[in-house]
Amino acid sequence: MAQYEQVYHALMNNNDVKQMLSSIDADDKNTLDEQITIAQIPAPPFSEDERADYIKKCLEELGLLEVKKDEEGNVYGRRKGTGNGPTLFVSAHIDSVFSKDTDTTVSEKDGIYYGPGITDDARGLAALLTLVRAFQQSAIETTGDIIFGGTVGEEGPGDLRGVKAFFKDNRDIDGFISIDAVSPTEIIYNGTGSFRYIVTYKGPGGHSFGAFGTPSAVHAAARATVKLADLEPSTDPKTTFNVGVFEGGTIPTAIAEEAKLAIDLRSNGEPELDSIEQTMFRFLQEAADEENRKWAFSSDEGVGYTIEQIGNRPVGSQSSSTEIVETAWYATEALALAPSLAAPASTDSNYPMSIGVPSITLGAGGQAGGAHTLLEWYRPEKGYLGPQRVLLTILGLVGTAGSSPTLRKRT
Repeated sequence: MAQYEQVYHALMNNNDVKQMLSSIDADDKNTLDEQITIAQIPAPPFSEDERADYIKKCLEELGLLEVKKDEEGNVYGRRKGTGNGPTLFVSAHIDSVFSKDTDTTVSEKDGIYYGPGITDDARGLAALLTLVRAFQQSAIETTGDIIFGGTVGEEGPGDLRGVKAFFKDNRDIDGFISIDAVSPTEIIYNGTGSFRYIVTYKGPGGHSFGAFGTPSAVHAAARATVKLADLEPSTDPKTTFNVGVFEGGTIPTAIAEEAKLAIDLRSNGEPELDSIEQTMFRFLQEAADEENRKWAFSSDEGVGYTIEQIGNRPVGSQSSSTEIVETAWYATEALALAPSLAAPASTDSNYPMSIGVPSITLGAGGQAGGAHTLLEWYRPEKGYLGPQRVLLTILGLVGTAGSSPTLRKRT
């Protein structure tokens, strides 16, 4: 613990750091304006180009080096250190959950800003740009390199495709910070994993009266759903299931030829997630077998099914005593805030954690609610605390002339 105390004693007495903290405070209104601008640029998963190009332009104008847009659509640039330090990737996600035709106009009432995506993750991207601006306007030299950027595909169907692609293309990253949500005190250091599937049952079909006794795809899907509904998964670590979509058939007088289920499995534990997946596979097969057996049909002649995995977010697990978590903790305390370890969540940090890269998710400041709804809102109360804490965490991790890096190089 003495190491971290020494690091933050040195940082909080560094005039360059004091100037950077003050500049973030002074930049608070500009950060909010940037947030509104970003929120009003549509960026649904797989259609993030317009917003990504805007972020890329901003990074170029702020003077980062090696600014690029990769094949997946991520945008990022580098601020070089003095050498021999760790390389840290700091990002916010570019995409939102809302479709291209959603009205993303931001409105204000009584100091609260309303608009789809105003917080998730427009606030994170605005905080990121504020951080880059603070670094570029400062004379401070870091030991390690910092890569600032935006990732695509964090939300839902995106399946973390951006952050997965980034880490496959950049093997030299020693640590990762995702800027997401708003809390300036919580530290998300573990990730909830999830598997998502589309299951399609198909059968011969027929007239509901004339072909009665023919296996039904809807009935088979219903059997599978009931089996899942009766399941009692682990509570520690928390493990869940959900059949979120059930659709099939055409009219009441036809035995259904097809039925589809959309299934979501989640857990904070990797063995538990794998276990409930295997249980689901067994239930799906049993449901088809039972429907065929009831009407004395073989599996070739009766109902069958296919499984398509549409989501695979790995469980992220690391100790609360890892350097990146401890550094964020002391950075929070340096601002006279009370840090807390948050419950696991599903963020961009899941993937790098799963491959052994120390990772955390930190909030971008302010207050927010209504995420993933048309009534999403943001209140810019002490919003500057979010980027200030991320700044201090970054400086602690990569090191400066007056303090050694707390983040170790992995290679």
